Amino acid sequence: MRLLLAAVVALPLLGAGAALLPAPPGLRGRGPEQAVLRHGVTVTGAVLAATAVLALGFDHDRPGTMQAETDIAWIPALGVRIHLGTDGVSLPLLVLTALLTFLCALYSYHRPPEGPRPQAFVALVLLLEAGTLATFAVLDLMLFFLAFETVLIPMYFLIARWGGAGRERAAWKFVLYTLLGSVVMLLGLLLVGLGTEGGPTFDMTALAEDGGRGLTHTTQVVAALAIGTGLAVKTPMWPLHSWLPDAHTAAPTVGSVLLAGVLLKMGTYGFVRIVLPVVPDGIHTLAPYLAAFAVTGIVYGSLACLALALPGARGDLKRLIAYSSVGHMGFVLLGVATLTRTGVNGALFANIAHGLITGLLFFLVGAVKDRTGTTDLDRLALDGAGRHGGGAALYERAPRLGGLLAFGAVASLGLPGLAGFWGEMLALLGAYHPADGLSRPAYLVFMAIAALGTLLTAAYLLVVVRRVCMGSPSAPDAVPAPDAVPAPGAVPAPGATLPDVRGPEFAAWIPLVVLTVLAGLWPAILLGLTDPAVQNLLPGVSR
Repeated sequence: MRLLLAAVVALPLLGAGAALLPAPPGLRGRGPEQAVLRHGVTVTGAVLAATAVLALGFDHDRPGTMQAETDIAWIPALGVRIHLGTDGVSLPLLVLTALLTFLCALYSYHRPPEGPRPQAFVALVLLLEAGTLATFAVLDLMLFFLAFETVLIPMYFLIARWGGAGRERAAWKFVLYTLLGSVVMLLGLLLVGLGTEGGPTFDMTALAEDGGRGLTHTTQVVAALAIGTGLAVKTPMWPLHSWLPDAHTAAPTVGSVLLAGVLLKMGTYGFVRIVLPVVPDGIHTLAPYLAAFAVTGIVYGSLACLALALPGARGDLKRLIAYSSVGHMGFVLLGVATLTRTGVNGALFANIAHGLITGLLFFLVGAVKDRTGTTDLDRLALDGAGRHGGGAALYERAPRLGGLLAFGAVASLGLPGLAGFWGEMLALLGAYHPADGLSRPAYLVFMAIAALGTLLTAAYLLVVVRRVCMGSPSAPDAVPAPDAVPAPGAVPAPGATLPDVRGPEFAAWIPLVVLTVLAGLWPAILLGLTDPAVQNLLPGVSR
């Protein structure tokens, strides 16, 4: 198991290097481009298989105990170690990362990216996977920081070289925001690691067991603020979110799936793994402010989506889903800010649910853009006859694609029985009874505001389904105004049908649908893993 976890982290890194080498003549297939895309599927498939074996070999009777550990001295003078391990908090994120990266590689094999050399594309995706898996597997603060920063390089190039309109500006904005946050986070990590009583150590498990006893209250507050700021940028938390809509809108489909499904989870994971157990007094002081920012993000993200979804707003469907992530991740941060087992379990559950559902939605939006040439909501609202209303839009032109998009939307709004419901509900329950010492009246207000956000979320997602899947609610014989008619080649001619979901697309998307339903109907799959681990991270918390 120890070697298996190390292999899960190392395999994509080795695969990234191999992707840049010439393919052996017997493995080129139709050409070197197909060979390297097949290489990406093979490596990510092997990583997924290794992760599945790791999950099957995991001792599910002791999910709160760190397992598959590797602990080797690296820089003894600073107490930095190569320390790997997994428990009930990190294991679901490892599986989610391996799954989404494999599905992205499979999707890219059948629909190669438009842009420069695919060898570089595959190498960057594998490097991104290696950095993300390392973030969830390492148990040393310095290694965590290095892995946390590693993902910036591949994501920057994926956006800048294979993205759409405005890609260079979006890529720079993504890097600058995250780098500035990371500088502040590094200062907080150093403050914690160098300020311990027994000498410098950056070992997360040792720091968590110590519980900040060697740090003064002021030091804990400063460290929690510094580390939390860096993590909040990546989450993203309002008002540090403004890089996200541009990055998602400009990124290629695979980039958007990985950014929403995996990279955003690194920030919230850092809150649970580092901030809560290592500086508990500091986060207790800052928790009400974190909750206030979280619920502001929930309402802000929902209102921004509603404004984009309304007819005539010329809203972009991809941008709308990006703003929806601000709201959904707000529920994750609210759960963390309650400092309760219920709330933190809800945050971890919502993390996984958001990765599954939003990953599916970005896949679907990419497919819509591939078929229609646009993600403009006003253009997508045209029915098969080129009219506003009167037809069924996607339901008429590509019914399976429309059905999957509607499923993703109702899952995202938190319909009971699907994965999106449980994380939000547990976060709200955590706010109803926050941790001792936190103001319950304030958290009841936060809970009410977050509940309003769920209503706004349902409103904009139902509007999206009504317009994109069923057609705009205009008169049946209404003809679109000249400025609303798609440019030649952007949207198929009036009356034309669209290619519906193909076999390779089903293969990439159906696992996400199945897992969304499974997690919604059987939440104990995740909660049985996370709850014992959360108890270890929050000792003394009874609920």
